[in-house]
Amino acid sequence: PEERLNLTDPEWSDIHVVTGALKLFFRELPEPLVPYRLFDSFMEAVKLPDPQEQVERLAELVQSLPPTNYATLRYLLAHLCQVMERVSVNRMTRQNIGIVFGPTLLRPERELGSLAMGMAQQNQAVELLLAHFDCIFPA
Repeated sequence: PEERLNLTDPEWSDIHVVTGALKLFFRELPEPLVPYRLFDSFMEAVKLPDPQEQVERLAELVQSLPPTNYATLRYLLAHLCQVMERVSVNRMTRQNIGIVFGPTLLRPERELGSLAMGMAQQNQAVELLLAHFDCIFPA
């Protein structure tokens, strides 16, 4: 039988529980929302010296995502943009969201040599996707 969740239960009123469940869902996917084959390309885009080139390259890469991944990433990031609008209440800056979701949405198939360096770039990729959401995900 299918397990049914009652979202009115008090356990779901804590936003940290809900966010933790969301992150766990994305972390437990067989492949991350940004597929392994695109991980290196996303990291290279973040390293580009020109900020405009970074955004243009990320937009190209996002357009190359499978349709389901694209739609899910767009929906999630649109929500996270709304979360950022409430930064005065929730302290979730673009940088904080990058730290929380970077390693969840973009991860290498095999661990990188420098874990800290890789994570910083993963975080930066999510920050760029949020900062330039309208350009990267045109309506």
